[in-house]
Amino acid sequence: MSYDKNNVFAKILRGEIPCKKVFENKYVLSFHDINPKKKIHVLVIPKGEYTDLDHFHSEATEIEIVEFNKSVTRIVKMLKISSNENGYRMLSNIGHDGAQEVPHLHYHIFGGEKIGVLGG
Repeated sequence: MSYDKNNVFAKILRGEIPCKKVFENKYVLSFHDINPKKKIHVLVIPKGEYTDLDHFHSEATEIEIVEFNKSVTRIVKMLKISSNENGYRMLSNIGHDGAQEVPHLHYHIFGGEKIGVLGG
């Protein structure tokens, strides 16, 4: 999957599409999903042009990787859903078979209610 500079997250990062921001720093933006699946449903995206987790880990700088992961911890604490609270689910769809819709790395963070078991 190649990076599309006109994907919805790229447009949000450029300020062309508004978002309800949760957290932002030099490397990361987090915002509420416009079509939430749970009581709390936020997205976390790197500000760099990375299509998925594989691309991110092979091309991002060490500081980008560290800040992306640390930001998740900051965000779940801000939302009061960390492991010290009731917990959360974090999901990243990767590639065609993983049902990735937007070619920009993103984590979905769900919480604020019981989520249930995945599988089948």
